[in-house]
Amino acid sequence: METILYIAHTESNGSLSKASMETLTAASDLAKKLAGATFVAGLIGENVQSAVNAVSNCGASKFYAVEGADFGSSRYASDVAALEILIRTANATIVLASSTSRFCRAMPGVAYRLKGLIDTHVSGFETGSGKLEIQRWYYRQRMVASMSRTQRPWLLLVDSGIYPAFQAQTGSATLQKIDMKLDESKKKTKVVGLQAPQTTAQTIRPDAALLFVAGAGWTKKQADGQIHIKDAERIILDFLNSSNASLGSSKSLVDQGSEGEEVLPFLSHLNQVGQTGSTPRHPKGLAACCHGEEPHTVGWRFINERRAVNLDPNCGWAQGKADVLYVADAFQVMTKVTELLTKK
Repeated sequence: METILYIAHTESNGSLSKASMETLTAASDLAKKLAGATFVAGLIGENVQSAVNAVSNCGASKFYAVEGADFGSSRYASDVAALEILIRTANATIVLASSTSRFCRAMPGVAYRLKGLIDTHVSGFETGSGKLEIQRWYYRQRMVASMSRTQRPWLLLVDSGIYPAFQAQTGSATLQKIDMKLDESKKKTKVVGLQAPQTTAQTIRPDAALLFVAGAGWTKKQADGQIHIKDAERIILDFLNSSNASLGSSKSLVDQGSEGEEVLPFLSHLNQVGQTGSTPRHPKGLAACCHGEEPHTVGWRFINERRAVNLDPNCGWAQGKADVLYVADAFQVMTKVTELLTKK
């Protein structure tokens, strides 16, 4: 029989992140489908009681915790020690955690200490054969593989955006705290503060409801025969600030700088979406001045609703790659959309 352990870490305000709540949904569903499995939960943080109460109705039979000031912030040495003792205490054979930067850094070390195995970027589970199989994408998410392992413990980092966030009425759970004292050798790294970019400077927003992708057309000559980089920059940023959308780009646009052409200064390869870029997950997507070619649109495979704005009615978006294609000038369309958004 398997013992499934869901592990999460609290945020700075003591709550659980959206990604952690999505993984909890995955863990709860898996425990119901895997015959004879025991489901328990473990949390790490400075104070985890409020977080435990928020997920008390998830179906876990026990709640373990390693808490205290030493575990409030991300630190490899303390995180690995806490995760190891949680897994050992729960006698877990399968461990599910979200793919946060904190766990992605610490979990491989935990797997080594426990003589277990770890798989990252898990995107699904199958139990039809009576044993657990995970799904994982390869080759820029164009091929999906199913795999199973016999070695235990098996640590699994689940990608965000796949499962709905867990929702249930807040209750009250009995917490089994694990007393853990760190020696000074594990406290050498100290968090002295946080630095974050201004909201207006942040263009990549994984939790945004809309992905807006700018194509190379924004930097080409317009109807008057001139290039309008400054106008394009203003229109795109105004729309992002009004809609709180996440910004993506086609490869041709982010590569133009190396070719000596003018580029939008706020775009980098981190914004690139497609075969050689990222494959984001958002409920909706809007492309403007993109031609909808296959290397770019492969990055849109997990966008639920796709729309595009392009002056060419025969572009790739019109060949079944978009749910709706607006044949129009993106400069005019996006200016009008932003105007309507600011009036709300």
